[in-house]
Amino acid sequence: MNIEPIVFYILSTILLLAALRVITARNPVHAVLFLVLAFFTASGIWMLLRAEFLAIVLVLVYVGAVMVLFLFVVMMLDINLDRLREGFWSYLPLGAAVGVLMVVEMILVLGGKYFGLEHLPNPADPGAGYSNTKELGRILYTDYVYPFELAAVILLVAIVAAVALTLRGRKDRKHQDPSQQIAVKRADRVRLVSMPSEKKDN
Repeated sequence: MNIEPIVFYILSTILLLAALRVITARNPVHAVLFLVLAFFTASGIWMLLRAEFLAIVLVLVYVGAVMVLFLFVVMMLDINLDRLREGFWSYLPLGAAVGVLMVVEMILVLGGKYFGLEHLPNPADPGAGYSNTKELGRILYTDYVYPFELAAVILLVAIVAAVALTLRGRKDRKHQDPSQQIAVKRADRVRLVSMPSEKKDN
């Protein structure tokens, strides 16, 4: 008996319920926790698809860093729930239209005459010793090494630009200027004063 389809349907059901609770939960902290559950379940589905690298990255990056940060920010902020619900009905038609459009696109791709699942070839079994992470690293650092390095340079430039844009000199707070600290001289900081000695009378 093949247990993989059963596990897939169980994880898919949990993922759909968690995603539904993310947008229907009244408490923002509960919504963030349900989103963490959705990420964990999605990583389990990727493990079933033998994409262990993507599953580990999803857990480490999104659950371990991004979602924990979101959780702490939501818990520290004093969020007015009544104010958040004020614009719900005004955005509902646009959100419903986008959702219907996404459903139509998925139906056209998955249930179409030329793009249905029955027309897609089944992937070959790579074997027991196959490592998705090893193959991804080999292709990434051989065939796609130049695009990978170019993307790294672009991300580095974006980080430097973001830091440069946030460094603004404000008058209402104290800040340090590294160029002035490096150019400082001893005479600017130290002043020697010659004072006559005083004698105490016995």
